[in-house]
Amino acid sequence: MTVLDLTHSCDMQFVAEVARESGQNLTLCYQCGNCTAGCPFTFAYDLPASSVMRALQWGQREVVLSCRSIWICATCKTCSTRCPNNIDVARIMEVLRQISRREGYAPEKQIKQFQDSFLQSVMRHGRVFELGTMMSFIARSRRLTDVDLGPKALARGKLFLRARDIRGRGEVEAIFRRYREAQEK
Repeated sequence: MTVLDLTHSCDMQFVAEVARESGQNLTLCYQCGNCTAGCPFTFAYDLPASSVMRALQWGQREVVLSCRSIWICATCKTCSTRCPNNIDVARIMEVLRQISRREGYAPEKQIKQFQDSFLQSVMRHGRVFELGTMMSFIARSRRLTDVDLGPKALARGKLFLRARDIRGRGEVEAIFRRYREAQEK
């Protein structure tokens, strides 16, 4: 587990950016630890949720954006529901992933590769094409484990060989386009 060293420079623009994008008041966190105590993934984090929040409050951009924890977070919202100040910690973790992605951080490369494959499928078809997502992820990650699950899922009717586009796919594409345009500003 990473130990926080708060002697690094404080980036208050980063704090303001996260507060703005998440819609959360970061100063309300008083380090009660409920987010960490309830998190089912704390065992895998390099920084527990409460330490991510503290590093964020102190403007530790590099520490926060390069930690594995923001990528491992499942966004289950246990942390958010346990917060006595109603801080949506899961939303903050999501915003941190987005900023991390924008700035080229990816300490958990396979998670990012899966996210990229998933989002590409949704953008292309308006929904997830599971087989295509799986093949794209395998190609990106070169991870061949679990390949044996494909034929089993096909046999049970859980995977389809062809993508099924939804009606209104144009509206989904427009959402992605607006997001990209907003990121460029």
